[in-house]
Amino acid sequence: MAAGGAGGIPLLLLLVLVVPGVLPQGAAERRCFCQVTGYLDDCTCDVETIDAFNNYKLFPRLNQLLESDYFRYYKVNLKKPCPFWDDNSHCGMRDCAVQPCPSDEVPDGIRSGSYKYSEEANNRDGECEEAERLGAVDDSLSTETREAVLQWTRHDDSSESFCEADDIYSPDAEYVDLLLNPERYTGYKGPDAWKIWNSIYEENCFKPQNVKRPLASGRGDDGGHTFYKWLKGVCVEKRAFYRLISGLHASINIHLSARYLLQDTWSEKRWGPNVTEFQQRFDEVLTRGEGPRRLKNLYFLYLIELRALSKVLPFFERPGFRLYTGNESQDVEMKDLLLEILHLAKSFPLHFDENSFFAGNKKEAAKLKEEFRLHFKNISKIMDCVGCFKCRLWGKLQTQGLGTALKILFSENLIEKMPESGPSYGFQLTRQEIVALFNAFGRVSTSVKELENFRNILQNMR
Repeated sequence: MAAGGAGGIPLLLLLVLVVPGVLPQGAAERRCFCQVTGYLDDCTCDVETIDAFNNYKLFPRLNQLLESDYFRYYKVNLKKPCPFWDDNSHCGMRDCAVQPCPSDEVPDGIRSGSYKYSEEANNRDGECEEAERLGAVDDSLSTETREAVLQWTRHDDSSESFCEADDIYSPDAEYVDLLLNPERYTGYKGPDAWKIWNSIYEENCFKPQNVKRPLASGRGDDGGHTFYKWLKGVCVEKRAFYRLISGLHASINIHLSARYLLQDTWSEKRWGPNVTEFQQRFDEVLTRGEGPRRLKNLYFLYLIELRALSKVLPFFERPGFRLYTGNESQDVEMKDLLLEILHLAKSFPLHFDENSFFAGNKKEAAKLKEEFRLHFKNISKIMDCVGCFKCRLWGKLQTQGLGTALKILFSENLIEKMPESGPSYGFQLTRQEIVALFNAFGRVSTSVKELENFRNILQNMR
């Protein structure tokens, strides 16, 4: 989803972006990155540690994992109507389109209904596929597997979910090859895109109506003084919620800037980094100080999702868990790579401490956690209002991925109690959640890597 521009950008500043040599040497790089350094608010970690860890250790391995068959196919319903307002307008540009996969191109093991993960269930590929979603289970299944499917169904509909997940059994749900439908600039912007983000920020980030976020369209701005005074005064959970959404927004904008349509002719379409687009979204002057804050929130999002990966390791380490596609040798190889990534995530030296969340009075903490969950679930529903189908695809995937990360962080006790073998009734992840979790973190990891590229480009602007 594209975000609206900063609005009211003076001509002189636009010339700074477009005309080489207007800025003094190194000034362009400093204006985007000078504040994006050192320790992050509410964290003990620093930006430089994340850059080194991500760019040289984790990113290359994660990229390899996400190119595998198991992680490249995601089932999504892009035809769900917007639940919040009547809006039949869709992006008509060709780059907004999503090409679903023909059924015979999806690996057999994924297509045959192996959405859950006990070893027995994976060995009974087709038998679960026809089970009705609310618990009518195929009589041909063993008693143990039948009970497991019922447990999984109850789990999927449980109150622990942070997302409004698509019904993958719906006739409108289709598999999409994520590698063939990459997230990049589509031209979707302006009022329609602004309406989505405005609804997310204004109605779902715990913010009172009289506190206006910085650079809100058509409103006076006091440099963010009132907003940040409010943000500093709220509890750590509500502050974290805003920073997660801001970080996700920043990550999406980095992707759009890094994979911009630079050339579109009859003979060639060329995608690449658009420095002007990046600066409009993150330059300190053009965004009136907001750009560097957005980038710091991206790093905060990175820490949250990395922490979730480190916590969920026991779920994937169990011998009965398989990344099932039907290609046995590749499945074993990819599980080994997945475990390598999770062990690497666990080894990160400066993890976010989620124990500060929902501490104190148990009754008040439980109420706040439920509000937190419902607000995020509402945001996942807003993704069905995005008019650009490619933006909708990646918005749904990334919100489901972040929602899965939050579910993991708040299920630590259940994960610790999991048996080494057999179904885990207390904590489960569907294949959809697994694919979304790793691809969403892959998007954030890519954003951190792309920042290094933009930093180098801006340093070399002369």
